[in-house]
Amino acid sequence: MKTSTRGIALIKEFEGFRPKAYLCPAGIPTIGYGHTKGVKPGDTISERQGEQFLREDLAASEKVINALSLPLSQNQFDALVSFVFNVGSGNFTRSTLLKKVRVNTDDPSIAGEFAKWNKARVNGVLTVLPGLVRRRKAESDVYFSK
Repeated sequence: MKTSTRGIALIKEFEGFRPKAYLCPAGIPTIGYGHTKGVKPGDTISERQGEQFLREDLAASEKVINALSLPLSQNQFDALVSFVFNVGSGNFTRSTLLKKVRVNTDDPSIAGEFAKWNKARVNGVLTVLPGLVRRRKAESDVYFSK
């Protein structure tokens, strides 16, 4: 599967486009729509390049979800791609969220698993970020929408 237009819009909504490199709340150099690979302070890109980076980055997240070979709806796929895009494949593969999805893709307790991923390290301290709270709620809402 590939991420739908709705899924891309979800990711763009929470990542936002930034043409100049910045440090995300977790202190990672980031540019465009959440792109981090090879980003250095002072880098700048066009929105077109940001779109290209997003497509490349999404391909890696899509590969992780497609490798599960689960009977996912497009909305479930999109929500999980957004999640992996944000938290990384390693965190996802070790998550209880994935364990529950593997057992039953329609388990309502999956919503609570999304919600648990609302923290990032800020100045070395694990901190609840309002943006992550909103993102996890939006991902969960997409996951469970028909």
